[in-house]
Amino acid sequence: MLPEWESGRHGYKAIRAKDFFPFKLFRVPTPYKVEEDWSKGIRVKKLLLVFLTVSAMCAPRARAQAGPESDGHELQVWTGGGHGINGSAEDTGVWNLGARFGWVLTDPAGPGFLRGRFEYAVDVVPTFVVVQRTGAAYGFGVNPFALKWNFVQHHHVSPYIDLGGGTLFTNHEAPPGAGRVNFTTSGAIGAHFLRRKYNWSAEVRFMHISDAGLTTPNPGINTLQLRLGFGRFTHHK
Repeated sequence: MLPEWESGRHGYKAIRAKDFFPFKLFRVPTPYKVEEDWSKGIRVKKLLLVFLTVSAMCAPRARAQAGPESDGHELQVWTGGGHGINGSAEDTGVWNLGARFGWVLTDPAGPGFLRGRFEYAVDVVPTFVVVQRTGAAYGFGVNPFALKWNFVQHHHVSPYIDLGGGTLFTNHEAPPGAGRVNFTTSGAIGAHFLRRKYNWSAEVRFMHISDAGLTTPNPGINTLQLRLGFGRFTHHK
């Protein structure tokens, strides 16, 4: 059974469509109501147009502020893991967790696709685990220098290369036969995936771990790691 329409003095009254939607009351607008809704619709469209225009004007600036800029800083927390790639250390696993503070020192420089900014950074590594045949060695490290080249960003991606080094202290020998104090040298290639304020990063890192000849023999460990980071670039005002 279809619902009946009732006409009133100024338009249509409320009707119930229980046969179709028993839970909802439909109200058919009067001519005055149609005109009011039309005016509101125009105002909403104007506000939406202004919002989209302002967003379009601000978007490039927001994207520019998301990446590295001269006289700015990098703040990041990161974690990485991988395994050995040389000889007896191939079955050795590593996992580490750290934080970085960096200084972006230059304006964009360099030709063509090599154009970018130079950054100096320091890493603190409160957790470093080396899993070996003889058991796990737990430690911490400090990387007093990381030399990083941030290529000029394209859209929301800012590629980089990174060279660094530091010291690693462990509770057991790593690798077996070496000392508990080791030195780390590493190189990485990766990219920041920029957002308006924060960014994610992903990189592939080669890291060499050895005690620089403090013990004999000095086997060392060559590792290949995947590192993920979350942070932001701050900017000089």
